[in-house]
Amino acid sequence: MDEIDTFKAAQKAGWVHFVPMQAITIAAAPRLVEHARIPPGASVLDVACGTGVVAITAARAGARVTGLDLTPELLAVARDNARTADVAVDWHEGDVESMPFAPAAFDVVISQFGHMFAPRPGVAIAEMLRVLKPGGTIAFSTWPPELYVGRTFALAGRYAPPSPDVVPPPLWGDPNVVRERLGTAVREIEFDRATILVPALSAAHFRELIESGAGPLVRLVQSMSVTDPQKLAAFRRDYDVLTAEYYDRNIVRQDYLITRAVKV
Repeated sequence: MDEIDTFKAAQKAGWVHFVPMQAITIAAAPRLVEHARIPPGASVLDVACGTGVVAITAARAGARVTGLDLTPELLAVARDNARTADVAVDWHEGDVESMPFAPAAFDVVISQFGHMFAPRPGVAIAEMLRVLKPGGTIAFSTWPPELYVGRTFALAGRYAPPSPDVVPPPLWGDPNVVRERLGTAVREIEFDRATILVPALSAAHFRELIESGAGPLVRLVQSMSVTDPQKLAAFRRDYDVLTAEYYDRNIVRQDYLITRAVKV
């Protein structure tokens, strides 16, 4: 197994724990669906759909939706969520870097904090554009590197440097990087900003939620708890100090970027 395959296997295992965190992303889903301007009846692919919060939101708005995710346990929850919401979504287990769909299969391709975790951005965006029809819309929400969530990635990287083969996910939150990666394949690029406000009783309370549910942090905490508990304690202190900058009145503020573009 090469470095990329090993990384993806670890991702697949780490994101199993995400389910309790879906509550954080539910409120953001309509914002992405609205920004994508999905027409009724459009065929939509939700990439790295997780527990289906965006896919189900788009289906409730009248779209014909397909959801793709690497982790089967999250897809099982997505199916339950869709049954509860009484909507039909076509769920698939798969990898954004090699999607099981024909070229130009969808009117809209969307991703909420998902495709950004693919280790090779060029491969991922090429696949997303491959399955998108000419004149179709690509839209995604991502964490900027200079804001809270992006800074937590940088902090984690100081304690456990990532593989040189894996590009930092928060670069997808930099409009200049997004323009470069989309290149001449799209036109009419639009950016917007939005905020998720997450209830928490303290910075440490919030960190405990994240380190038990966010795939990369789950792996980091599990590793350091075995290999270096003192290093883990230092990481937690640093994480809480960073979180305190964005914490006020029992709320952690998480600002993010939304991108929309039309395929040429």
